[in-house]
Amino acid sequence: MNRSQIAYLTFGIVLLLAIAFDLGLVSRKGTAITIKKALFQTAFWVLLALCFFAFLWYDEGHKTALEYLSAYLMEWSLSIDNIFVFILIFSFFKVKEKEYGRVLLIGILLAILLRILFISLGIALIARFHWILYVFGGILIYTGISMFRAKKEEGKDLSDNRVYKILRRILPLSLEEAGGRFSLVRDGKKFYTSLFMVVILLATTDIVFALDSIPAVFGITQVSLVVYTSNIFAVLGLRSLFFLLRGAVDKFSHLQQGIAVVLVFIGLKMLAEIFGVSLSVFFSLGVILVCLSVAIAWSLYSRRAAERRSRAKMTSQLKSTSREVFDRTDL
Repeated sequence: MNRSQIAYLTFGIVLLLAIAFDLGLVSRKGTAITIKKALFQTAFWVLLALCFFAFLWYDEGHKTALEYLSAYLMEWSLSIDNIFVFILIFSFFKVKEKEYGRVLLIGILLAILLRILFISLGIALIARFHWILYVFGGILIYTGISMFRAKKEEGKDLSDNRVYKILRRILPLSLEEAGGRFSLVRDGKKFYTSLFMVVILLATTDIVFALDSIPAVFGITQVSLVVYTSNIFAVLGLRSLFFLLRGAVDKFSHLQQGIAVVLVFIGLKMLAEIFGVSLSVFFSLGVILVCLSVAIAWSLYSRRAAERRSRAKMTSQLKSTSREVFDRTDL
C-alpha cells in the first residue's frame, strides 16, 4: 500500500467516524440545533480538517498540505454564499426548525456524492486535455469579475428556480403537512412532500456553487487527494456553519468581493502557466488569507459604521422632535 492509498484510507476512516459521532452524539432527529451546539459542531469539523492538514504534512510533505489548506479555505469561504440561499429555501417552503438538521444532512450528503462525480469528471478531462485548465482559468476570471460587481439578491422568488419547475412538472407533489416525511400515499397514489423538494434543491444549489469552486481548486492543485478531501471537509462543515451564521450572514456583506478577488487571482495563476510562470504555494495561500481577512474586516467595519450613522441619525431626529415639542409648548 503506497502513501496515497494510506492517505485515502485514513481520510475514509476519519470521515466515517466523524459522521457517526456527529449523528450519534451531537445531532438527533427532530431536535433544534442551538448556537452553542452549532459552535461546537463547527469547531469539531474545522479541527478535524486541520488535523488532516497535519497528517498530510507528515505523510505527503508541506507542499501538498499547504495546497490542501488553500483549497479548504477557498471552499469554506464560498460556502457562506450557500448559506444565504439555504435560508431562502427554508423560508420559501416554510420548513420547521426542528427539521433543519436532518434535511440539511441528507441534502449535503447528496451534494457530496454529486461533487465526487464532478471532481472525477474534471480529473479525467484534465488528464486527457490539459488545456482545459486554461479554460477553467478564463471562467474563473469572468466569474470573479461578475461576482465583484454583482449585488446580493434579496427576497428571491424560488418559484422561478429551474429545478423547482422541473420537479413540479415530473413529480406528483403535495404541500400537505407530512410530519417530517419525504413522501406520503393518498388514495393509493404516492406524493412527494415539500421536504423532498428542499433536499433536492439543497443538493442542486450546492452543485451550482461547485461549478465555480471546483475549477478554483484545480487552479490551486491537481492532486486528486487534495481536491476530494478539501471539498468534502468543507461541505460537511456547511451544516453546522448554517446554524452558526444564519442570523449573521448579512454581516459579511463584502466577503463576496474578497472571494471574487481570490477567484480572479487563481484564474490568472492558471493562465500564467501558459508563459511558464509558476507561483509558490506559500504565495497563493498568503493571497487567499489576505483577501478573505480584509473582506471580513471590511464587512465588520462597514456594518459598525452603518450602525453608528443610524444611531446618529436617530439621535438627530429625536433632538429635532424634542425641539418641536418644546417650541409648541412655549407657544
